[in-house]
Amino acid sequence: MQQRFRKPLFVSVLASSILLASCGDAEQNAQDAAQQQQMTVGVVTISTRDVDLTTTLPGRASAFRVAEVRPQVSGILEKRLFEEGSMVTAGQQLYQIDAAMFEADLASAKAETARAQAAVKSTKSRFERSQELLQDKAISQQDFDEAEAAYLQAEAQLKVAQANLARAELNLEYTQVKAPIDGRIGRSQLTEGALLSVGQSQALTTITQLDPIYVDIAQSTSDYLALQQAIADGRIETDSENRAEVTVQVGENRNFSTKGELLFNEVTVDPQTSAITLRARLANPNHAILPGMYVRAEVGTGNLKNAILAPQTGVSRDPRGRAIAFVVNSKGEVEQRYLQVERTVGTDWVVTDGLKAGDQVIVEGLQKIQPGMPVKTEEVK
Repeated sequence: MQQRFRKPLFVSVLASSILLASCGDAEQNAQDAAQQQQMTVGVVTISTRDVDLTTTLPGRASAFRVAEVRPQVSGILEKRLFEEGSMVTAGQQLYQIDAAMFEADLASAKAETARAQAAVKSTKSRFERSQELLQDKAISQQDFDEAEAAYLQAEAQLKVAQANLARAELNLEYTQVKAPIDGRIGRSQLTEGALLSVGQSQALTTITQLDPIYVDIAQSTSDYLALQQAIADGRIETDSENRAEVTVQVGENRNFSTKGELLFNEVTVDPQTSAITLRARLANPNHAILPGMYVRAEVGTGNLKNAILAPQTGVSRDPRGRAIAFVVNSKGEVEQRYLQVERTVGTDWVVTDGLKAGDQVIVEGLQKIQPGMPVKTEEVK
């Protein structure tokens, strides 16, 4: 009889345990639901605004002007009159070439000019007298013609002498080799005593103008065409001359910054890189940017109207690389959205699809939420 009652007792104990466990699970689920309902997340409410767009592109600096100094007359180099690496101004004398031979040529040209002037004076008097005598029929027509021809020939010789005099003066002036432009002068390639000749291939020195300075920027054809299409569609506005502002920062800490404007873009595409070259002119008062230096230029591309910006902290990527964001919908529940993003502006993404003005994007508490969960919102400034 005792064995008959042991089995029902065991069944009743087991049933009680199951009942208690189910009650515990229900209480836990209720607690979890209560916690979910009470969870607060930080959100940013999306609004539209106009944005000034910029693009960072690689570029290489080139000098505003470069002049190779060469002699314009032949002779022996006597003096160097500048300090290598210094700043020079246009018209400043750099070298002195031996001028003795050119001074002699100038004296000879002056004497020839004086003789021609005397010949003109003599023949002119004879010609004027011949005119009076011809009217009185005191001389023949042939004598008059000879006097006139002599006078005209003397005038022609005077012009030749004056041209030779001007050439001699110019050659003497060329013995003073002067700077053609303002800028920083390089090292001298020849020293005193060197024989110089007109048209020599070796330059005496080189002058480089560094302020302002050019920066040649490379932009891909795809970005260029996309920008032109956005301008044509009216999404991006530019000024009438399309003179975009360009900013360049150099130095390890980017402690030097200079601004300029975009001048033009090339009409051809580099077949090796499929890039279009843009040229910008920038102020370079401290000569911090040197020709050949590689820089990164920030180019203004226009103004984007009614842009939708989403904070980068609220946008992530799924395993397939798609941009996603979690928003709080009208029911107060978490909703996952797939976004189309175009570029970054500061700490925000420019969103072209997936969000609209008034949406609340979750930026805080993302680790504890999942789609469909009811949440409370708190605006993050």
